[in-house]
Amino acid sequence: MGSNIGHQYFKKEAEGAKILIKVNPIYLRGAEITIQADGHIEGREIEFGPNIVEELLADGYRESSPLEFNLYDTGLAQ
Repeated sequence: MGSNIGHQYFKKEAEGAKILIKVNPIYLRGAEITIQADGHIEGREIEFGPNIVEELLADGYRESSPLEFNLYDTGLAQ
């Protein structure tokens, strides 16, 4: 059975790339997906500090839907 943690999702476009971030606000872990302009996709697991949401918003990220992140994460979007 899956976890009941409500993840938070953010995205930003920078230098021709789209960056999608999933944040687990309880354990301060998550994932980042970078989609380059040429379609190349890179993903990585990351750990966050306690002020991650404020830091992301200050860095120009905006809240987004989990749908876009999960489509790229599962390989259904390219």
